[in-house]
Formats: sequence, C-alpha cells, structure tokens
Amino acid sequence: MGIIAQKRLFGWKEIEGLGELQRLRLVLKSLPDRALLRALARERGRGRDDYPVVGMWNALVAGVVYQHPSIESLRRELSRNGQLRWECGLTGVPTSWAFTRFLRKLMKHLDLIEEMFETLVERLSQRLPDLGRHLAHDGKALRSHGRADGSGRRPDGRRERDADVGVKTHKRLKKDGTLYEKVSAWFGFRVHLLVDAAYELPLARRVTKASEAETPISHRMLDHVKARHAGLLGRCETYSADKEFDDGKLLKRLWDEEQIKPVIPLRHMWKNPGETRLVEGQRRVAYNHTGEVFCHSPRSGQPHRMAFGGFEADRKSLKYRCPAMQKGITCSEFDRCRLHQGLRIRLDEDRRIFTPLARNTPGWERAYKRRSAVERVNSRLDESFGFEKHFIRGLRKMTLRVDLALIVMLAMALGRIEARQKEKLRSLVRAA
Repeated sequence: MGIIAQKRLFGWKEIEGLGELQRLRLVLKSLPDRALLRALARERGRGRDDYPVVGMWNALVAGVVYQHPSIESLRRELSRNGQLRWECGLTGVPTSWAFTRFLRKLMKHLDLIEEMFETLVERLSQRLPDLGRHLAHDGKALRSHGRADGSGRRPDGRRERDADVGVKTHKRLKKDGTLYEKVSAWFGFRVHLLVDAAYELPLARRVTKASEAETPISHRMLDHVKARHAGLLGRCETYSADKEFDDGKLLKRLWDEEQIKPVIPLRHMWKNPGETRLVEGQRRVAYNHTGEVFCHSPRSGQPHRMAFGGFEADRKSLKYRCPAMQKGITCSEFDRCRLHQGLRIRLDEDRRIFTPLARNTPGWERAYKRRSAVERVNSRLDESFGFEKHFIRGLRKMTLRVDLALIVMLAMALGRIEARQKEKLRSLVRAA
C-alpha cells in the first residue's frame, strides 16, 4: 500500500466512522503495489505533482472497489465524498485528462500489474492450503461497444482497432436424436479464466481477441500455472470445463502429465448417436458415445448397462461389473462367462470417452457442478465490475481493466482472511 504523508487540520475519522471505506482499506493494505508505484514515481521524476502517484493509484483502485462504471462516475464520487478523497490521499479531484494520462502510463507497466496478480495468488495459496484442489476453466466474451476502424487513420481512442469477431458453435441433441447447431458471434475480446471452484477466486487469466480458440489457450495457461505456482497443480484433483474443451490432447495431458482428473462433457462427434462400438478384445461388451458400457445377452442380444467399479490408476483402467451380479439380471451364460469377475477397460480405448473419473456416475456429476464457480466469477465481472456495458477500447486497455478487477477480487479475499473474516471471502460488497 502506498504511504500517504500530508498535513491536515482534522481527520475525517474524527467526524464519522469509516463505514464503507473499510473495504477500500482491506484492498489497499493487501495490494503488493510497491514496485509499480516506484516505477511510476521514477517516470514522473521532478515534474508537476498536482495529483500524487499514490493518490491517483488509490483512486483508481477505489473506482474498482466501489464498482464505478466509468472514470467520470468515479470523479463525481470523489467530488462529493471528501472522506474518500482523504482515504485515497488526494486534496482535489483529478481531471479527466489526468486519469487518461495515468491509465496510459499504467498500460506501459502491464508486466508489473501481472506480477501483482501472481503475488496475490501465491499469498492466497499459502493462506488457503486447499486452494486449487478443484479447478474450473471457461472463456468469456467481452463485447466491444465501439465501432471497428480499418481506415488506417491515426488512432484517436474512440474506435476499436484491436478487436475482432469471435464465433461459438453449440451442438445440441434433440429429443428425436437428431443434432442441430446454434451459432453465436460477437465483436470484441475474450477473457480466459482458470478459477478455484471452491473459493471462486481467479488463479490464472489471459485476455485475447475474440477469435482466439479456447483449447490452445488452456494449454498455455496450464504451462503458466505450472511454472509460477507448481504447488497449485500438485494439489489439484479435478479440472472442469464445458464441452468446448473436449479435446483428446488436453484430456490426455491432464491425467498423464499432471495427474488431474478431467471433468469435461463430450461433444457429439459420432455421426449416428445410437451407434455402439465393441470394446477391444470383447464380443459382447460395447460402449456408446456418452461413455455407457453395455453387456449384450448371448441369446437375445439385449443390452444391459454394466455398473462402474472404480478406477485403477496403476493400470490406467476403468473397472466395470457384471449386470447379473449387480442388478440381479438372469443370464443363461453366467456360469461360463468371465465377465462376472469384472471387466477392465483401458483409457487408451478412447481417451475422449474414457476418463479417470468415469462419465455417467454420481461422482462425475458432482464434480461437473463445481464448474458453475467460473460462471459466477464471470457474472461478477459483468455485474460488479461493469464489463457488460463498458467504454474500453483496445486490447492493452482491456487487459489492464480486467487485471485491475481480478486483482481487487484477490486482494479483497486476502484482506478478509487477514482480518479474520474468512466467511466473507467471496463478498465484494459486504462491510468489513
């Protein structure tokens, strides 16, 4: 937190209680911003100091904490709230142009802001031993409300020059078994988030153009977390994401390299949804495109679903049990069949369909429900931090604003823990 040193005739604290300002104090106290403030102070040198660097930075953070949709909204709050000005370290209200110049300077130090994010993740990892146990990943559309500018004229900050069009295709299965596609498109950017599914805190992020595919980014984010926060991946048990991440390379990497169980729904890739395929080396055991395993009766050919019997990590195999033994089904071949002893299906049978946490089981369903955590974080970005309707232009500025929002989220959580308010860890608005 930047140290504010200035003379005063009286303190606002003597007039009334801090109230809502306690939330700002929690954040400012937890922010590892010394390196950034030193860099900004060096750049200013002996220039005019009408609005101190520390005061400008604290005011910008206050705008995020109190969820102001624009700089002008923040300036109006500063003009009527002397207590907030004092807490930020300002004696007057900075002009719009002062905030514009300050944001431009911040965009030159995105590396230092990223380092703040990583430092907060590391500190939270030390305070929360189970942080990262269950991860959830998703990509969120950030629509640009600016007009695309391909004229090549000198940029004036009013048109959008960095964004492009993103397209997302959803394949759905109708009740009659036929497939249909729903295509949605937007102009803007995309933020990729990897969050802790229990605490709903971001652990890694990347802002890209809207056209950037999600699966390649997921590999880069895993590489980044492994390099910067190896302990998080070391304690991770499950990795949940929507069906857009259904990729054989990602599923294989998560278990084979990281020992993380992927929980990702299947895309409908088979031409015939009712098709079944025989398990290698078996004549009567088949599986369908959803991962269900069936044993067919020798005489009637009627399929009976086999019960899941667990995962054997040392053999990389899923174990399934005979339906005659588990469900009491009469089988004329029971005495001569070896399936009543159980059947092992190796993951390599089909890496997309067979995963360490078997599909169509209560455990898989419980693990997938945790993915809603990343959707709630996305919702906070929209509703609490104003990304649903924003005034941001350019990739670097969008990256800066997203990072500020996520840093405040992490700093608030860390401040709650240090203030012994862990029960309020997810809250952005509850009083301290």
